[in-house]
Amino acid sequence: MTTPTALDVGDLRRLGLFDGTTDDQLRELLAVGAEVRFSPGDVLFSENRPADDWLVLVEGSLDLVRHVGREELLLGAMDVPGRWAGGFRAWDEQGVYVATGRATSAGRVLRVPATALRAWSSDRFPLGVHLIEGFVRTARTFELVARQRESLVALGTLAAGLAHEINNPAAAASQAVDELSSACDVLLSTLGRLAAGSVTAAQFTALDGLRREIEAPATPLGGIALSDREDEVADWLAEHGVGREWELAPTLAGAGVDVPWLDRAAGALPGAALEPGVEWVASTLVAAGLLTELKESTGRISGLVGAVRSYSQLDRATVQQTDVAEGLESTLTILASRIPPGITVVRDHADDVPAIEAAAGELNQVWTNLIANAVDAMTREDAADRGTLRVSTRRVPSGVLVEIGDTGGGMDAETQKHAFDPFFTTKPVGEGIGLGLDISHRIVARHHGQIEIDVRPEETVLRVRLPLSPGR
Repeated sequence: MTTPTALDVGDLRRLGLFDGTTDDQLRELLAVGAEVRFSPGDVLFSENRPADDWLVLVEGSLDLVRHVGREELLLGAMDVPGRWAGGFRAWDEQGVYVATGRATSAGRVLRVPATALRAWSSDRFPLGVHLIEGFVRTARTFELVARQRESLVALGTLAAGLAHEINNPAAAASQAVDELSSACDVLLSTLGRLAAGSVTAAQFTALDGLRREIEAPATPLGGIALSDREDEVADWLAEHGVGREWELAPTLAGAGVDVPWLDRAAGALPGAALEPGVEWVASTLVAAGLLTELKESTGRISGLVGAVRSYSQLDRATVQQTDVAEGLESTLTILASRIPPGITVVRDHADDVPAIEAAAGELNQVWTNLIANAVDAMTREDAADRGTLRVSTRRVPSGVLVEIGDTGGGMDAETQKHAFDPFFTTKPVGEGIGLGLDISHRIVARHHGQIEIDVRPEETVLRVRLPLSPGR
């Protein structure tokens, strides 16, 4: 409910916002403003509505929320006297409230119409009004361009990485299909030759039984031992008139076939059927191996698609119960092509880490920025493309602790001081625009969490603490 102002100069003087403002100036501001008292649940301003009023918190607290689709996302809170919202139309005729302010406790604000705020400011500091207008326009333009470029660069990087990751298993699957076609041709031709050799059903059944007995060694043979086995098999095949022994021997020996097995096969088949019989067994082994390779390749592709779905949070609510470790793992999968072979990835996820209520897609953006920065620290010119990337999750009394550490060159004190500032970057021109950590900081803050940097002699750690729920 709005009433004639009951606020006085003393109320405003206690707010750090008005340090340096004279009592007369505060009286003039009170004269054009009004006190607004509120109760829990009251909405004082709404997102995307014209920001026609400037509201200064005197007592109480407000949640700042924004709707994304049908979901409501908590952006932050006004919970410290002196914090303010709105009034943007004093400087920008298109200014709107960027969130909805909903009271979480009883309190009061000073409400000043934007037109009155502009007049009050212009009378006392006209240059300041022009500077603010210029800053608002410039900042809006620069941030829009920078964020568009950041999004395009990130999208291009992820798309290129994903294409690279999918290309390898896709190429392997394509090659396996071609080789499987050839193996099937051999399989069918040898069956025809066996039939032409008057092999009985009992003899073929005995051969198939021997085929089923073949098992690869539990411990794969070493290079020398396997080579010796291949020589033994090749010599046996040559002695028994089986052609193409140089081609069949590696397949048979690699699958676990030895000379005693071959002797049993020779005893089960008539002489004329030995060669097609051995070729038939070899072709079945080749086909089985190719099917396994094909399954692994397509499984890898399916896994990558699943990682993309998890990373982008397709078909999921904006705010949901979120497994932080799952998000970190999907991010590592998406960024795999950016991690050189010389960098060792150490995963350290505790078993008792609880799910948290969060915007999972936004947190994945945080993990992307932090992991990419850690990798960059170990791949710049003075880092030799090697080191250790450590990704860890732990349960803590306040919620969940995530640590992303790297053994790169570290940060100096000045870099630590400005790391979360917008547009601050230590990367060469054209490689970074300094929004990654700023965006990460904002996202973590919206979740009522904390992000900090810990530089140690052997490791630089970005530490993120997140509550079980943004409201806690």
